[in-house]
Amino acid sequence: MALSIPAQSGREVIPILDFGSQFAQLIARRVRETGVYSELVRPDISPEEILAMSPKGVILSGGPASVYDVGAPKPHAELFETLFAHNIPVLGICYGMQLGAELLGGKVMPGKSREFGAARLHVTSQDALVKGLPTDTTVWMSHGDQVTDLPADWVALATTPTCPYAAARHTTKPFYGVQFHPEVTHTPRGEILFHNFLYDICHCTKNWTMGNFVDVAIAKVRAQVAKYGKDAKVICGLSGGVDSSVTAALLHKAIGDQLVCIFVDNGLLRKGERELVEKTFRDVFKINLVVSDATDPFLSGLVGVIDPQQKRKIIGKEFIEAFKRESAAIPGAHFLAQGTLYPDVIESGHGHAGTSANIKLHHNVGGLPEQLGFELVEPLRELFKDEVRALGEVLGLPEHIVWRHPFPGPGLAVRIIGEITPARLSLLRDADEIVLEELIAANLYRSTSQVFAVLLPIGTVGVMGDARTYDSVVAIRAVESKDFMTADWARLPFNVLATMSSRIVNEVKGVSRVVYDISTKPPATIEWE
Repeated sequence: MALSIPAQSGREVIPILDFGSQFAQLIARRVRETGVYSELVRPDISPEEILAMSPKGVILSGGPASVYDVGAPKPHAELFETLFAHNIPVLGICYGMQLGAELLGGKVMPGKSREFGAARLHVTSQDALVKGLPTDTTVWMSHGDQVTDLPADWVALATTPTCPYAAARHTTKPFYGVQFHPEVTHTPRGEILFHNFLYDICHCTKNWTMGNFVDVAIAKVRAQVAKYGKDAKVICGLSGGVDSSVTAALLHKAIGDQLVCIFVDNGLLRKGERELVEKTFRDVFKINLVVSDATDPFLSGLVGVIDPQQKRKIIGKEFIEAFKRESAAIPGAHFLAQGTLYPDVIESGHGHAGTSANIKLHHNVGGLPEQLGFELVEPLRELFKDEVRALGEVLGLPEHIVWRHPFPGPGLAVRIIGEITPARLSLLRDADEIVLEELIAANLYRSTSQVFAVLLPIGTVGVMGDARTYDSVVAIRAVESKDFMTADWARLPFNVLATMSSRIVNEVKGVSRVVYDISTKPPATIEWE
């Protein structure tokens, strides 16, 4: 669960009932961006628990189920009655709207036309929820069901060509619903709708900042560690990326010398990665850093493995084993800290509802064995990448750490499609280094979110000099994203791509072709595996 904020703290809270949507945490992020604290809670939370949070409003997320399915997640039977009795507004999004309509007397059925992707919204009302939206605007739809019969005492606020009730509200009770997803960036004016709900309907006052998060997170970490006494140690998995670096900085601020960082060299790192981490954290920041050379067990465990989920499980297992080996020499090591972010959690199917689709396993989520041997400390678990960067700035981390592009925990293993071998790792390292060198030289590093090379499991015919070649293919992946839950492919200048391609083919032996990935997320993921 997210951090629980006691009512007496004076902090405004918007609980979000998570019905299993891949976008559930995006809702929380949009609310926080607007200056109000939001917290994901389980879908069947009791009315008493909700009221104890002193909520200014409640949001119901989307979800993969149909409201008429047996076993579909539903709110507590008395939740709506309790909220309405206390005049607490409710906003239902997609599945959340359908739930409200069904429970309040309407009918939900499969739509005549499924809507997935951009749709044209026509606003038919000047209601507070849709105030400020253009009469015609673009929204993002992702649903097969829709409200077919609006309950009594409801009024439609907006339509699309195939959805007559794209937005609606109850006329006497504070329930509002939208069939589209205002939380995703593909709904360009979604922030207007959230602003309207939070400030014009819920009457919030904008008192949430990243500084608030630091205070709450530090207090939570201290309370968690204190139960084992002052000699208890927290082992932090440090990779040198922004997530683990911010985790380490936050933990160091909270518990000081009780923190010990461990860097695992798994043999799947980028060129010069180990040396950079040692210099930065051991020599510059003076953090107690232990380096574990685990190249052999990682690579030997991956021999012959092609399935990406199996790769992640193997890497996750070795990751934990390496920590166990190193932590055995650290007295009082009770905790393992990780820089897990919410996109890792939700894509691994570990949402609050327990109903999220499993997109892919992450080495520090899905790959963890049931019996870890440590108690987990994951202070960033409810944050998105941009929030982590903002937190890093608040904590005083240097710019080159805060704005470093993400690198996956499984390393190059998920950027090599097919079997992992030393030769293929070496080839990809060289290609990836060229991509990043040219990106930085073109002053495009900060304007892109993630850029890297991928080695494909195919060969293609080429000509070098007068000779025929049949060598590997490297793909370049470059994306722009605010939250890494959705992303668009970056329009890198052709001359930059041409230089990258020319250098890779000429300088990396064994590559005869370079291609550019122009897929968005969704439907693709950012990483290829």
